[in-house]
Amino acid sequence: MEHMIPFISEVGFPALVTFYLLYRIETKLEDVVQSIQSLPEKL
Repeated sequence: MEHMIPFISEVGFPALVTFYLLYRIETKLEDVVQSIQSLPEKL
């Protein structure tokens, strides 16, 4: 267990940042998909 604490502290922050950025990109991609799908209606 003692060797796991440094590993978690080293990997935890980058993993948290990665998951946060992936979440933000996912929400923006959903907006892009919705706008592309509604494009034929506007044309």
